[in-house]
Amino acid sequence: MTKSIIAWVGGKAKLMWIINLLAPNKYERSIDVFGGSGTVTLNLDYRRSSLQIYNDFNADLVNLMRCARDRPFALTREIGFLALNSRDDFEMYKKFLNQEEFHNYDLEEELELTEIMFEKPQAEELKVLLLERNRDMDIKRAAAYYKLLRYSFNANADTFGGKKCDVRRFFVDIWNFARAFKNVTIENKDFEALIKQYDRPNAFIYCDPPYYDAESFYKNDVPFTKKEHTRLRDVLHDADGYVMVSYNNVPAIVELYQDFYIYYTTRSHSMSKKEGEVYEELIITNYDPTEYIESASYQMHLFGGFLSAQKEGDYKVIHAPNKPLRKERNEELT
Repeated sequence: MTKSIIAWVGGKAKLMWIINLLAPNKYERSIDVFGGSGTVTLNLDYRRSSLQIYNDFNADLVNLMRCARDRPFALTREIGFLALNSRDDFEMYKKFLNQEEFHNYDLEEELELTEIMFEKPQAEELKVLLLERNRDMDIKRAAAYYKLLRYSFNANADTFGGKKCDVRRFFVDIWNFARAFKNVTIENKDFEALIKQYDRPNAFIYCDPPYYDAESFYKNDVPFTKKEHTRLRDVLHDADGYVMVSYNNVPAIVELYQDFYIYYTTRSHSMSKKEGEVYEELIITNYDPTEYIESASYQMHLFGGFLSAQKEGDYKVIHAPNKPLRKERNEELT
């Protein structure tokens, strides 16, 4: 398991065994639509795809990922400077992110104005200074956001956790992440725009959206409403590629994805204070995963009891459509 540089609400480290088990065994591009910590992108078994895409709608998170990939030394230097851990520090980082963001469109406007207001030699010199300022601001934002995640309760970037945390011990993770993510395309787009841009019959589209009726656990500027869950289903219903979705086990999601295969499993409940409590998860696909599981090693029985699939955990099919949606979709296209 390759570690992410951050902890994240809803991280998929405990589900990678079943994600890899049910994923197609070959594809030419992987698309991690709600990328979060990047754990899925980092740990998919089939890593020889020609194109890997990581996406998240959280601009601060995407900026952190880009800085960790492209400027790991500058990021670790900024994180290591004044590496304290107090409530005052935490509130200071939140204030910085809320009030001092520097957007790309601001930079583009300033660059255009330099050409209008100054002669060419002076304009070129100012452009260099503006670009350097933007790079430094991105690093400062990334370091502030990184510390918010590390110091907060359950990595929610909102509530101070109160536990001592020396961020300098995580520097090796940033260096390893930079190497692992060096060929990954990082995007910051709405899920529908992203899927429509990169969807192909040979694509593997993995979605880990905010869980249903658990949206309050996620820090989002734009709430992921029930309407958004339906919009996601509609986009995935029409996708040409292999689709996999992770969700919590609720009747509304089972009903919403009746055209898909739905698998049930459990994992330990990291946010529960009760020892041994488990969290019920769904893995949803638009293709029949049994085609990609070695029949000699796994025995799949529709609507049967739990199956000892492998040492990591158990799972079962709780719903199967009459025909794989992906196959039906591609037959219509041809």
